[in-house]
Amino acid sequence: MPELPHRLPEDDAPPPSPPPSPAPYARFVALGDSQTEGLGDGDEIRGYRGWADRFAERLAALNPDVQYANLAVRGRLAARIRAEQLPAALALKPDLAAVLAGLNDLIRPRYEPVAAERELEAMYAELTAAGARVVTFTFPDIARLAPSTRVLRPRVIDLNARIRAAARRHGVTVVDTFPLAFAADPRIWCLDRLHANSLGHTRIAAAAAHALDLPGSDDSWSRPLPPRPARHAWQQAATEAAWLGGFLGPWALRRLRGRSTGDGRTAKRPELAPVRRA
Repeated sequence: MPELPHRLPEDDAPPPSPPPSPAPYARFVALGDSQTEGLGDGDEIRGYRGWADRFAERLAALNPDVQYANLAVRGRLAARIRAEQLPAALALKPDLAAVLAGLNDLIRPRYEPVAAERELEAMYAELTAAGARVVTFTFPDIARLAPSTRVLRPRVIDLNARIRAAARRHGVTVVDTFPLAFAADPRIWCLDRLHANSLGHTRIAAAAAHALDLPGSDDSWSRPLPPRPARHAWQQAATEAAWLGGFLGPWALRRLRGRSTGDGRTAKRPELAPVRRA
């Protein structure tokens, strides 16, 4: 009878497990204005959460050791974000950075698109040169959200094109919200139509995760909300009148006085720190 081959103990051992996947990012830094600060998702008493906090929580679910800083301050123009936040961001040596800026420039009467593009591109260039993966955003079609602002639509289209072009030149990931119906749905915005509400911030965080191909992300953030009942013309007119008087008027008055909602404010998370999951 032929002799059976000798079996070693390791022949019955399970195959070795694959090496663990490296943590996607270790140091996330967010730069920007009120949207990244989180206005619309919380309040002055409890504090603001916002899309960047929500996105950092998604990172922490993948890497509990991730560190996160948020340098954004409401009301900041792109040039001031570059001057104040970019040096601080570079000093933190992020491997992932987010830049969401330009809307405050766009709505100013003396808006200079080339200058805004120059500031944004400088931030993309310096952050990527320092080794960071960078994600940025286009702006939604605000004319669909607030018909009174349709005069600004050409500016939005132009700035979005500049953002896409600058991002391509530096290998920056773009979350392009302009073509998507949900981005102009008032149900994801606060009454001021400038700041996303909690649902909106949740979708922005999910969009960033999907654009960066984080595990567990998908395109559900981009899907339209369920249909809503049609509104009468008089209801739409009343809404526009309330918005003009309640938000646009006070904003214009602040501009005339040379004041900003960010006067005297500083970043809410100026240093890298662990993420406390909500």
